[in-house]
Amino acid sequence: MSVARSMKRRSMMATAEAWAILLCLCSVLLRVSASSHSGSRMSSGSVESALLHGSNLEFGVADGKEEENVNRVIRDAAHSPEMFEWVKKRLRYLHSHPELSWQEFETSAYIRKQLDSLGIRYEWPVAKTGVVGIIGSGYGPCIALRADMDALPIQEEAETNHPSLIAGRMHACGHDAHVTVLLGVAKLLQSRRHLIPGTIRLVFQPAEEGNAGAQVMVEEGALGNAESIFGLHVTPFSETGTVALKPGPLMAGSGMFEALIIGKGGHAALPQLLTDPILAAATTVVALQQLVAREADPLDSQVVSVSILQAGKAYNVCPDNVRLGGTFRAFSLENFRKLKQRIEEVIVNQAAVHKCTATVDFIEDSHPFYPPTINDEKLYEHVHGVAVDMLGKDKVLVAHPVMGAEDFAFYLQKIPGFYILLGMRNVTYGSTYSGHTSKFVVDEHALPYGVSVMAAVAETYLKKLDSQSKSAANEDPSLL
Repeated sequence: MSVARSMKRRSMMATAEAWAILLCLCSVLLRVSASSHSGSRMSSGSVESALLHGSNLEFGVADGKEEENVNRVIRDAAHSPEMFEWVKKRLRYLHSHPELSWQEFETSAYIRKQLDSLGIRYEWPVAKTGVVGIIGSGYGPCIALRADMDALPIQEEAETNHPSLIAGRMHACGHDAHVTVLLGVAKLLQSRRHLIPGTIRLVFQPAEEGNAGAQVMVEEGALGNAESIFGLHVTPFSETGTVALKPGPLMAGSGMFEALIIGKGGHAALPQLLTDPILAAATTVVALQQLVAREADPLDSQVVSVSILQAGKAYNVCPDNVRLGGTFRAFSLENFRKLKQRIEEVIVNQAAVHKCTATVDFIEDSHPFYPPTINDEKLYEHVHGVAVDMLGKDKVLVAHPVMGAEDFAFYLQKIPGFYILLGMRNVTYGSTYSGHTSKFVVDEHALPYGVSVMAAVAETYLKKLDSQSKSAANEDPSLL
């Protein structure tokens, strides 16, 4: 009897081992199949090695025990001399080859080339020139990291050894740095993909500069099944080696407007025969300022600015019409919509007071509305904790909200997210000029800080989601 039971136990153990081997082989084959999609490559040699030797890298299992301090390991890798040279080279190429919104064809090709060289599969095209890289298993918890990649129609005057090679165009807002940081994150995390319990989507987005490229990326599925999204923007208002963070409203919602006030022109010496559109426009400009001064909560910042006012060309002739235009900003969608309604009411009714008529156009086709950028409160806690661990408490600053707009907000309309401000102020390097100016320069020494923080935020947050999922499954087996 004891012999029979012993043989039975051995048989059961052999069966279990066979099932384990079969499951491992299936896992490899699934990964091989997935990696062949959208530009990712796996050589036959690596497949054979995985099958013969049971490579942990292919199975998504850590080699040995997990690092005791993930943040420290990532920080050391991001700040290595090899990584610094790697990102610096890519920043200089991107800076020298700026492309405007919806024209980022070479930039897109360059990104795809880098992803190919790293063995990262991707989706392309998304929103015409956009690219979405994919690191990890393709299943499990999923997050997204975003970088915008368009330049501006500005003639560069900055002193740099890698100037723009295209007259009248330059990266004057740091999007070349954003792409470089995300490529650095891709390189670092791809080398650690066996430690990532889920999927990271690398969103390289076109047309941020007033063209709402993020909105199109969302419409075309760039987020996939991501649960959260993270992004960053370089800033010359904080020193290199720092980040500035803020939960809640960070950047305002933005809209533009144009109006045409129509009257009856004539000789300026005979005002009694006129219906003066200039007088109507002048009182309209003043009345628009009352919307913020007398209708808005003084503790809730809003802006209405008239920046275009075009009328006649002769000193003694009153024109038939006046064209005016401007922008309006608010930190909440409710206030943004209220401002939009009141702007139209004020322009139309002020024109009527002066016996003129007016039409108002919010020109959404050419200048889409941007929602407010509102950072998720819970994600703030995660990002803040990682940043303090990576940089030190004194290097994690409080970000101040600004009335500028950012189309990262379109992602936040779909899923929670967080936008980080990466310090790059360096007087010695000349990185002191604000964005959208001809002397804007990115301090290259800020790049490793961006890579390290973004990579650590991504990996540790995925692990947090994975842990929460497993805990929930243990409590409720039906979730498995």
